[in-house]
Amino acid sequence: MPGCFKKTLFTLASLISFVSFILIVVAMGTPKWMTGRILCKTGADLVNATDPELVKFIGEIYYGLFRGGKIRQCGLGGRRSKFTIFPHMVKKLNTGLHVMIIMFLCVAICFSLVSFGFCILNAIKVPYRAIKGPAGVCLWNFLAGGFVVLAVTGFMAAVKLHHLTERIANFRENVFRFVILEERFEDCFWICVASATGHAVNLLLIAISGINFPKIKPKTEEVNVTAEDIMY
Repeated sequence: MPGCFKKTLFTLASLISFVSFILIVVAMGTPKWMTGRILCKTGADLVNATDPELVKFIGEIYYGLFRGGKIRQCGLGGRRSKFTIFPHMVKKLNTGLHVMIIMFLCVAICFSLVSFGFCILNAIKVPYRAIKGPAGVCLWNFLAGGFVVLAVTGFMAAVKLHHLTERIANFRENVFRFVILEERFEDCFWICVASATGHAVNLLLIAISGINFPKIKPKTEEVNVTAEDIMY
């Protein structure tokens, strides 16, 4: 049986792994990875709009890995619309990169669950095989956190290098052209960052569990026996 200190650390690590699993699932299903402000440039150029009038041509957009929505402002009031990435829009995006982001997160979900199971196992008993012990827990947490980092990095590359927001904003827009005024990474993106951080914390906890702290032994008082004590 593991000691109380190690049992506490592995229990905490299992809780972090399970929370990481929940965070990734929530992030994947929520359409709020990115928000931004979009300008209907075609409409603004048609009326030669100046700064005070540009407000009528500035809309909003938000999207995640699977769906999103936008508000088009082209001078005649806002028009709301929703869209899905699959199956049509993905053809206009960097399909390989977008699918890889989703696959990375799915693999991270699997490794988070494996890490959760191994942490529970180590909290209950000391495994005989090293791969089932702290070494295995470190491996699964490293892989889970690493795949989340790859997914987050891939999404940032899609936004900054492949102009993901602009491509989505101009999808099926035959008349008007939109330009991006502002982009913001939203909660779901930072949730994935928090998930990767949680796995890094788990690595630290496992490292601490392997430290053998010195045991403090109580000092025993030396008994001095004198000749008078022997007489009595």
